[in-house]
Amino acid sequence: MKLAAIALASVAALALQPAPADARPLTVADADRMRAVSTPAVDPSGNWVAYQVGVPDPKADKNFSHIWMTSWDGRRTLQLTSRDKESEATPRWSPDGHYLAFVSSRTDKHDNDQLWLLDRAGGEAHPLTKLDGSVVDYAWAPDSRQMALIVLDRDPNADSDEAKGDDAKPPKPIVIDRFQFKQDIDGYLGVRRQRLMLLNVATGQMRRLTDGDFNEHLPAFSPDGSRIAFVSNRDKDPDRTYNFDLWTVPVSGSAQTPKRLTSFAGSDNDPDYDSYPAWSPDGRSIAYVQGGPIELFSYGTRRLAVLPAGGGEPRIVTAALDRNVGKPVWSPDGKSLRFIVEDDKSQWLGSVAAAGGPIKRLAGGGRSVIDAIDQQSRTRLVALVADPTRPDEVYAIEGSRLRPLSRHNEWLSQIDLAPVADTSFRSKDGTEIHGFLLKPVGGAAGRVPTVLRIHGGPQSQFNYSFSFEWQLLAANGYAVLAANPRGGTGRGQDFAKAIYAAWGSVDVHDVLAAVDDAVARGIADPNRLGVGGWSYGGMLTNYTIATDQRFKAATSGASISNIFAGYGTDQYIRDYEMELGRPWEHPDVWMKNSYPFYHVDRIVTPTLFLAGDQDFNVPLLNSEQMYQALKSRGVPTELIIYPGQHHGLKRPSFIRDRYQRYLDWYAKYLK
Repeated sequence: MKLAAIALASVAALALQPAPADARPLTVADADRMRAVSTPAVDPSGNWVAYQVGVPDPKADKNFSHIWMTSWDGRRTLQLTSRDKESEATPRWSPDGHYLAFVSSRTDKHDNDQLWLLDRAGGEAHPLTKLDGSVVDYAWAPDSRQMALIVLDRDPNADSDEAKGDDAKPPKPIVIDRFQFKQDIDGYLGVRRQRLMLLNVATGQMRRLTDGDFNEHLPAFSPDGSRIAFVSNRDKDPDRTYNFDLWTVPVSGSAQTPKRLTSFAGSDNDPDYDSYPAWSPDGRSIAYVQGGPIELFSYGTRRLAVLPAGGGEPRIVTAALDRNVGKPVWSPDGKSLRFIVEDDKSQWLGSVAAAGGPIKRLAGGGRSVIDAIDQQSRTRLVALVADPTRPDEVYAIEGSRLRPLSRHNEWLSQIDLAPVADTSFRSKDGTEIHGFLLKPVGGAAGRVPTVLRIHGGPQSQFNYSFSFEWQLLAANGYAVLAANPRGGTGRGQDFAKAIYAAWGSVDVHDVLAAVDDAVARGIADPNRLGVGGWSYGGMLTNYTIATDQRFKAATSGASISNIFAGYGTDQYIRDYEMELGRPWEHPDVWMKNSYPFYHVDRIVTPTLFLAGDQDFNVPLLNSEQMYQALKSRGVPTELIIYPGQHHGLKRPSFIRDRYQRYLDWYAKYLK
């Protein structure tokens, strides 16, 4: 494949429209005006698109989501659910077009998500399930009479005094006997599992389809409704591997052992990437996403594969494309597949013949096509699309044209936003690194205070999407640098695995090169440089300030520096042992990757640490260690702990607080 054929459009093609005369800068308070649009679904007629809109509620200090619907021509937009202090999510149309299903914890005393049904003929939505557990996912059968559900077992402490108040039952002890026993948000992992169930829509009767104690994910009915494909890791000890495979099970009969379709030793259709198995229109083939080499786990390139629905050797149809792919959808005639390609700073919608061959770009370039859905209507395709000036919205895809259907963040047209420019520069060893640059709103002359922001992951990237954080910093007089260092995605497998077992190595040089470039171009003031990030972005911040003392301020969110402290205290036990080995067997590797803590004497940068106290992804103790170490040495530092928060902050007041603390910390040391 010739990469020139899919070259990305420049961000210049999406240049900002001139701000209106009364435009104002972005403020921290504007975070409450942001709307999170997601999960679009086209109805079978192709005339309507349902989707979910997340809304912060400052008074309740919570986020709620509701279901909206817009006509295909974009002329009519309706809010379908609006229950006060309740949320609804994941809308999906029945294939006959009579119903719209969604998930909500309305009326459930334990806040378990149940499945609800809204009749298009009118009336209130009603619950289809009243489970002790929680509906995690679902899929309609082709005849609209049945549904496949993924149901999470009941929480054994659902009736505890912690959940219900002083008059409830006391909590039960948590018994741990699993290899991976922690997961952010889920907490301590016990015997609860996600089960594949079959629901009769008319009667409400439900039965389990599979045997065994395993987690099941991503159900998809065959076109004739006789079988369900799903994803599960059914190894003897699934906690020790990422060996997800594709399975099928007949709809008829009692719980049974499913048929395994794939045998790749790595991950087939890893549920973390939310790509459903895609049945061909004739039901003879299934398209799915095959992971990279088993030893590389998330560093490896994910490829699009097709295999016979009865099992057999898979055919890799994107073998020549060294880019991650996901979310395949068949064309109506079954001759080709559409899918998302993660490329350099972008995600675009591509297509390929089912037999393999050249890859064609259908839509994208200078934007990020985040999701592409056709649901039941195979003649009309919608997608979630974002660009540097607009957050995620629903778009109709018509050939190569993207036409907006939802407009829930139009208020941004009245904000004076900073243009987002592409950057390209050479790292210390000559490797070309790409990123973005924003200059301060208002066009300040000369060199300006500059903040380097670093993405998390590390297997992710900054792309052509809207960043409230970048725009807020630019509105407050900072130039913003956002580099995509090695270890990230979008540039191929070798680029991603460059930091394998060597965190904070070449990626430090890559982000420093972004700063050198901005200084050389006369933009960044070398005496007023800041740095910061969240998750691996916070880790790389720690690696960077332990390597280079030029930064006058740093913000490190949900980070770890002493990697030894992560073993057994966070959720990454598989990753640690696969990549770094066991710490008592390979202490040199663990020490090398822990240098910000064991060489904390090199750090002189005033650093603000932030973390949630319930984070099992990168637990609070790691930020506490670094805070304590800097405090011991007399380096200016603060630790901000957000009660009740996991790895990603959810409470609107805490999100605003974090933005304001960023501004205050950088202002204190850079202005």
